[in-house]
Amino acid sequence: MLNIRKFLFNPFQETTLLLWDDTQEGVIVDPGCMDPEEKESLTAYIAKEQVRPVAIWLTHGHFDHIYGVPDLAGTYGIPVFMHPDDAVMVANNWQLTRRYRLPDAPKDFPFEPLQDGQELRFGHTVFSVITTPGHTPGGVCFLDAADKVLVSGDTLFAGSIGRTDSEWGDYDKLIVSIMDKLMGLDGDIDVIPGHGPVTNIGHERTHNPFLQPFNEPEEEMDWDADGISLDGDCL
Repeated sequence: MLNIRKFLFNPFQETTLLLWDDTQEGVIVDPGCMDPEEKESLTAYIAKEQVRPVAIWLTHGHFDHIYGVPDLAGTYGIPVFMHPDDAVMVANNWQLTRRYRLPDAPKDFPFEPLQDGQELRFGHTVFSVITTPGHTPGGVCFLDAADKVLVSGDTLFAGSIGRTDSEWGDYDKLIVSIMDKLMGLDGDIDVIPGHGPVTNIGHERTHNPFLQPFNEPEEEMDWDADGISLDGDCL
């Protein structure tokens, strides 16, 4: 059974995820905790639930998703996984943090490279890596097909898509990534974006205005946003 706990960190209300299963092994996805209080809220929850983190997974290298990487990797002695094409993002995040007058994010850290189709495991749980460049050169999503969960980072949002107006963004690549890699997934797969509410592939396929004129009617549309079970910040 997959357990999911959402945390909202830093001024951008970035979604950091703690994922774990009945073995108590788990991973931290996109740790955006910017200050000691935010880090403490995450580590205290991990201790309370007796989760054993085995890795940090990054959907992309934007500063608001990586603030907590070095501290948490050191605290738990765990590896970091990121697509190598986003090393340029990490190295140049200072340009964005300066624009927003925020503390500098980590400029460099060791990581294990991700590639399309790669399997990532913890406990009995298996996620596959889906490369979705566009928002950033090395953006990825993580799919747990068995539990029907997609962690989409900033590639796909509820009713929107990731920004592509930065130096490293590419609108055409993002649309191709979403249409070729995500919209063909089962409609009942829940999507957990890097910001904002949980959504569903079927709903985005038929209602997301940024995917028009690609929208097509869903033959059997029984999904309802009210049907997604959230206990506070828990999925």
